[in-house]
Amino acid sequence: MYNNILTIGPIIIHGYGLMIVIGIMVALFIGEARAKRRGLDPDEIWNLTICCAIFGFLGAKLLYCIVDLRNVLENPIAIIKSNGFVVYGGIIAGVLAGFLWCRLRRLMFWDYFDIVLPSVAVAQGFGRLGCFLAGCCYGRETDSFLGIAFHNSDFAPNDVKLIPTQLISAAGMFLIAGILFWYARKPVKRGTVGFLYLILYSIGRFGVEFLRNDYRGEIGILSTSQFISLFIIVLGIVGFILRKRQADMLLVQGKTEG
Repeated sequence: MYNNILTIGPIIIHGYGLMIVIGIMVALFIGEARAKRRGLDPDEIWNLTICCAIFGFLGAKLLYCIVDLRNVLENPIAIIKSNGFVVYGGIIAGVLAGFLWCRLRRLMFWDYFDIVLPSVAVAQGFGRLGCFLAGCCYGRETDSFLGIAFHNSDFAPNDVKLIPTQLISAAGMFLIAGILFWYARKPVKRGTVGFLYLILYSIGRFGVEFLRNDYRGEIGILSTSQFISLFIIVLGIVGFILRKRQADMLLVQGKTEG
């Protein structure tokens, strides 16, 4: 695809960056609306988003540098200035930043955890559309009718049919967002929505990794992201079960005292 979608004098609008901005803004408005419906402070959604976006950006870049450490040591400035990021670094750093922000502001972390994470899935969907425009995070070569050839990419091999992993990932993220929004409408336990996001995203990411062909680091037979996915899946399942059990125990205690 073509990443430079608009040129105004010396200013070039890149599709990758534009999709990220659109994704963040859509996620913000969705999160704000859901916060209002749940009686939470919508202003804190904006504060949390800014905080988590900044630290998520730094975390994604840091993990990318760790994965590509050899090249970083050879040419650190070029790597730091590059468009390379690892999403898991952003998720981990973003969640930690959100937790610390909620502690600082004395907010109930689990409430905002459940509000923000479905919106993150939406933002990621738009982000993957940006990847498609740029040609990064590309897939393996294929003869399938689903294959798409890039012609102006600085990342993907040009004029070769590739599996459109970016579009597959985008569709998967929008589907995950839909599942989370549906699940959140039920009388669910605090924290379970956010942990369900971690489970679904990690399962999807583990699978899509088999279709990708860009360099993402490796640990044994797994890519770096697949390796991390295994731990996040376990973390998500354990967190989901613990949050549900804790809420059930509190409910039983409340009925007993009543």
